[in-house]
Amino acid sequence: MLNYVWTALIILGLAAALTTDIQNSIHDPYKNGTPIPVTIVLKGNTAASQKKADANLIIHKTEYSQHFTESADNDLMFQTQIDTSIHSKRIPVAWTLTNDAPKKISEIAKASGKDNDITGELEITSYDTQQKILSANLYFEEVSFVKMKDVTTASLHYAETAVEIALGLIGIMALWLGIMKIAEDAGIIRFLAKGLRPLTKFLFPEVPADHPAIGSIVMNISANILGLGNAATPFGLKAMEELDTLNKEKGTATNAMCTFLAINTAGMTLIPATAIALRATAGSSQPAIIIGTSLFGSFCATIVGILSAKILENFPLKGKSFSGLFQDKWKSFVVLIGIIAIPFILVATGLISMKSAAGSSSNSLKEVLQLVSIFAIPFLILFFIGYGMLKKVKVYEKFIEGAKEGFNIAIRIIPYLVAMLVAIGIFRSGGAMNWLIYGFRHITDPIGMPAEALPMALMRPLSGSGALGVMAEIMSVHGPDSFIGVLTSTFYGSSETTFYVLAVYFGAVNIKRTRHALAAGLLADVAGVLGALFIVRMLFGV
Repeated sequence: MLNYVWTALIILGLAAALTTDIQNSIHDPYKNGTPIPVTIVLKGNTAASQKKADANLIIHKTEYSQHFTESADNDLMFQTQIDTSIHSKRIPVAWTLTNDAPKKISEIAKASGKDNDITGELEITSYDTQQKILSANLYFEEVSFVKMKDVTTASLHYAETAVEIALGLIGIMALWLGIMKIAEDAGIIRFLAKGLRPLTKFLFPEVPADHPAIGSIVMNISANILGLGNAATPFGLKAMEELDTLNKEKGTATNAMCTFLAINTAGMTLIPATAIALRATAGSSQPAIIIGTSLFGSFCATIVGILSAKILENFPLKGKSFSGLFQDKWKSFVVLIGIIAIPFILVATGLISMKSAAGSSSNSLKEVLQLVSIFAIPFLILFFIGYGMLKKVKVYEKFIEGAKEGFNIAIRIIPYLVAMLVAIGIFRSGGAMNWLIYGFRHITDPIGMPAEALPMALMRPLSGSGALGVMAEIMSVHGPDSFIGVLTSTFYGSSETTFYVLAVYFGAVNIKRTRHALAAGLLADVAGVLGALFIVRMLFGV
């Protein structure tokens, strides 16, 4: 499945980029070869012996608007230097852009690979020697294949980012798998697994109750719920390795792996710390108000992810119709739906009743969970090592043994991360994301999802950093406490980066046939988005 998804991301990204560039070459939005009138005001001493003179380059807002068909609020002024010793028809000029530079000029600079610096040529038309003012025509550097250049830049950037992520995991992996090895030898993992045996037996019936994978799964899910993402990843990677020991068909995902990935892609957590921090930075008066809405959204995602994995693992049907499958397992379906319905009703009722006190309740919950997040990791390290010493475990030697394993896992996932992140970078920078948004609007408009929030819903499964950037941009435009601001930040807290999780976890054990894991993960993402939309409209709807 990932073969088709990976190829589609690259092809669609390149197709979108090439299509946009061809359209730009026809419509010429950057006015290549067409000059724009400017005014040059010389500063200081401009004696004949002085070759270069400091100057202000001024583009009047009316001239800019007519040239680029893009409005400008004020006249544009840039600091530059003019070489007065050049007497040719055109004089080269360069300057550095400020952060508030207009969109078209910024795109011209970016297309040349300079980001903040821009060059051009001046054609002097008149010179007032008394006022030291020159009138001139400015020719910007020619721009072509902007999107294809963006694709190239994004490919290199995301490849570098993938390696940085993997290398950054080495220390964390070594630490937590070292601690995990101590906990395993001390018997802590067996104790946790025994306490959660009814749940794990239902979720992973093919995994023996005393298998080491169960302990890693329990620790991974616990760390995710507590918001300890750095601790959850090593446990998850360890769980995948242990599950692979039960895999009779190497390279193909087992049912247990798919269910475990569905739970991880749902990303259920008690406190979406990153989204809350960004809301606070954006000036929200109640940054933690999304705790309840994100919990509801991620709860919906988790339930649908598990249910999808359990249903899809029965396919292909091997000659049996879906109605035949339902007839054989209808009791299980009814029981499962009944179990799911009760917590859905309880959570929705609880959140609605708390609406009037949402601010104070979420702030109190935030403070408690922040304390848990601060002390959880030091406590776990101290407890595991201390308990290990009481059980006569050689804690240092066992830690080193587990840490070596963490190093190997982190290095092994680099190719998978590079492949997936580069494909996502091409898809996004090429403009295919805009195509996807346009196509999905016909679905989202009838259900009341604002078009402004759609990029966030589509970006979240693809890229965590990309989704963070989209969310920051939306909140800067609409405000963090607006309906759209709350909705997009709830989207962020209601699911995980599905493609990243699949690439990392399956890459750790060289899984090439992912079976239904991607489908279950994407269904969980859809459920998270719909659950977030439902609860945010109910509590803060317009």
